Amino acid sequence: MSLDEEYTTYVTGRSSWLRRIAYLLCQDWHRADDLVQTAITRLYVKWRKARVADDLDAYVRVILIRVFLAEQRTAWFSRVRLTAAPPDPPPGGHDRDTAVDLSRALAAVPPRQRVTLVLRFHCDLSVEQTAVALGCSTGTVKSQTARGLAALRATLDAPYSPLSHTDLSHMEER
Repeated sequence: MSLDEEYTTYVTGRSSWLRRIAYLLCQDWHRADDLVQTAITRLYVKWRKARVADDLDAYVRVILIRVFLAEQRTAWFSRVRLTAAPPDPPPGGHDRDTAVDLSRALAAVPPRQRVTLVLRFHCDLSVEQTAVALGCSTGTVKSQTARGLAALRATLDAPYSPLSHTDLSHMEER
């Protein structure tokens, strides 16, 4: 199998996973698609090195996170806020109101804290794995997690939300 075929097979198999992580980071499906496109383009450029990585998924996840964080720092993003159509409904079996409230609250969390929460609780990474992915210390991961959970809790405790802080208590146990 050629390098291009290996790359295409990997990207095809992992694109929905990458898109979901990107959506959790930016809360916009169109922007998530742009983030994934940029990330897989960067992956293609580094494919010779990436394909032999010990954990290819972790390697690609780091690329995606760096693309997201770099975009957050650009002047264009700070000046232009695009609004999307209402979010897609969550997969079946979920309480729609709770999912919308949680999505809205996650969007209100600062980007670096949001990345930390997504890695810790959606990707189920340990503190150490998250620190490696973000290129920071474990103490930074712990403080970003605590601050992110506090921001979520503050948003969810706002009068419009039916959720309470007890709904996030299971997250702190990780």
